[in-house]
Amino acid sequence: LEDLGMDNSQVARAISSHPQLFAHNIESNLKPKVQWLKDLGMDDTQVVRAISGLPQLLGLNIESNLKPKVQWLEDLGMDNSQVARAISSHPQLFAHNIESSLKPKVQW
Repeated sequence: LEDLGMDNSQVARAISSHPQLFAHNIESNLKPKVQWLKDLGMDDTQVVRAISGLPQLLGLNIESNLKPKVQWLEDLGMDNSQVARAISSHPQLFAHNIESSLKPKVQW
């Protein structure tokens, strides 16, 4: 986490709110998630902001959780930079269900 640019207080908050981070394998889980976020166009600062805001993000499945939500945002008309900004400023988007939480708010 420090290699990403998180300071000690951010690391402490992430671990205290999501101690399961210790259970994730660096090579097969954590690094691929960070790379996936960067591949979306997020810079290091945005990645740190997203992980600090929702440490559980590192435990979410790319295929079944992250990709569908990014696709949904793109389907709303957001471009890559808008998606990156939305994720970094409100990573809690990934904690919500599209059908029962996100879509109804957009439809309202």
